[in-house]
Amino acid sequence: MQLKKTALIGAAIAGLLASGYVAAQEQFIGLPSYRVGPFGSNGASLYGGWIDYMMMVNERDGGVNGVKLSWEECETEYNNARGVECYERLKNKGPTGNSTFQPLSTGITYSVLEKVAQDKIPMVTIGYGRTDAADGRVFPWVFPMISTYWTQASAIVNYIGQKEGGMAKLKGKKIGLLYHDSAYGKESHAIMDKLAEKHGFELTKVAVANPGNEQQAQWLQIRQLKPDYVVLWGWGVMNATALRTAAKTGYPREKVVGVWWSGSEEDTIPAGDAAKGYTAAGFNVAGTNYPVVQDIQKLVYAKNKGNMEDKSRVGSVLYNRGVVHGIITVEAIRKAQEKFGKGKPMTGEQMRWGFENLHIDNKRLAELGAAGFMPDLNITCADHEGAGKLKFQQWDGAKWTVVTDWIEGDRQLVRGMIEESAMAYAKEKGITPRDCTKEM
Repeated sequence: MQLKKTALIGAAIAGLLASGYVAAQEQFIGLPSYRVGPFGSNGASLYGGWIDYMMMVNERDGGVNGVKLSWEECETEYNNARGVECYERLKNKGPTGNSTFQPLSTGITYSVLEKVAQDKIPMVTIGYGRTDAADGRVFPWVFPMISTYWTQASAIVNYIGQKEGGMAKLKGKKIGLLYHDSAYGKESHAIMDKLAEKHGFELTKVAVANPGNEQQAQWLQIRQLKPDYVVLWGWGVMNATALRTAAKTGYPREKVVGVWWSGSEEDTIPAGDAAKGYTAAGFNVAGTNYPVVQDIQKLVYAKNKGNMEDKSRVGSVLYNRGVVHGIITVEAIRKAQEKFGKGKPMTGEQMRWGFENLHIDNKRLAELGAAGFMPDLNITCADHEGAGKLKFQQWDGAKWTVVTDWIEGDRQLVRGMIEESAMAYAKEKGITPRDCTKEM
């Protein structure tokens, strides 16, 4: 009887193995998403692209070396307190705990900055968050990858300089900084002040209170100032409102240059004709003419499994940005498995190593179907940014058109500011910076 019972249990286990279902063979990724509130449309596209990419990897590849990707969303409403609640709710989920925390919110990033170090969960803040966290010697658990806000601001100024015929032409120019009055918006101040000093342009900062759907006073100030350019550092409804109000006050949209959180279809379509001619930065491009997006359409949406209710948004700027999050997360899992064991789910500590040793060159991007879709990436112990490049796209009234190749920021200036700020933080918190020469 016992032999028979044992045989039945063995057969059941063998059946589970054959079916591919083994609970421990899942890589859990907690998603602190936002699909409601003033930024809900943006969040739906971002997290939709990310989830669709993970679905596609599960469908096409069976996961990462046999480890299926699993996830759970927790609604933050882009609210800092809710973001902390979601962090706590998600951190112990899955067989190895939450393997990465990516809140897509600068405010939430600051709110859990010390928690992730205590809990040993890598926080990836692609294109947002605390800029000086790019110094991995002081912030080993935070990864502001691809391009920080300071790099982005510097690249925008470089782009304006190119339009003017050279950086020397910026001397004496007036630039307005219309910014979201939050931790996100204020992240631009230190670098823009430095750039104004270096290049000799006059900088005027104009704050817009959250959510930003009333800007008459701000654009009256801009009209009186008569700046040569306005840098739009907005988010959500603030962006379309800015473009509409600029049109009403007669300010040319060709002179408005947005950050990447101001450069999506969610910003331009609601603005209507007022958005035509507007240019914005981006660390990814729009479009469905990339193999990675086409694989998602073929392997996910053709099977009615896609995350986006509005399928027309597949291939939009923010959707594709979500795909970038998926690519980087999956490639970090793959990298971590190379060291800690293929076919095994990775812990937060192992994932941190995967992120810190992540190298996605142009050859790998081509293999992933993402050549030209995002910049190449090289993360190291000391440098958690790893790229520092962005392209500029212009809205033609119906779609985004890329108008530049990859433009880099002022690497020397930005890195110097990052190191100075990070070391000040280390001194304040009593942190001994890592010696990265010993971790190579």
